[in-house]
Amino acid sequence: MEGVFPEPLRQAIKALAFLPGLGEKSATRLALYLVRRPERAEELAAALRALSRIKLCRECGNFTEAELCGLCASPDRDRSVICVVEDPAALSAIESAGVFHGRYHVLHGVLSPRDGLGPEELRIPELLERVRKDNVQEVLIGLSPTAAGEATAAYIVELLNDLPVRVTRLACGLALGMEVRYADHLTLKRALLSREVLK
Repeated sequence: MEGVFPEPLRQAIKALAFLPGLGEKSATRLALYLVRRPERAEELAAALRALSRIKLCRECGNFTEAELCGLCASPDRDRSVICVVEDPAALSAIESAGVFHGRYHVLHGVLSPRDGLGPEELRIPELLERVRKDNVQEVLIGLSPTAAGEATAAYIVELLNDLPVRVTRLACGLALGMEVRYADHLTLKRALLSREVLK
């Protein structure tokens, strides 16, 4: 691509290609769009510069500009319940459902020895400290039912066994609109074990 595009455009393509899920073609397409729309490029540059103000909430580990995120700072949240999530995206998904009114604890990953992620890297010690000092009554495990998510959940449950706290998890099972005959065995097993009472 050298010689085809000027140096600033090549640098933009190279920087965009570092983003997850973007290859050189997608990065080139985005960079060319930004060259044609300089006002959008300025907006993007300002937004990216503002990211340097983001840090982790000292309570839950969510992204924030202040010491506490808006959820932890809210007096309306139930301080006796903590929902453990893998990352801020999972927190956002659960929060958007509009039915959970407790607080969160963001692990920033799941146990993965291959990737060098152990309990200390995942903010598990901070979770145990919060449960001990904040009079937490329930820990809701809100991790994805993947192999790594399940291993992380089992590890957390084991650590919480000695503490006087109720441990729950998100129900797993059939997705709305899914036909039973097409569900895999694990999904059906989860659906049967977490069935709800209708009457």
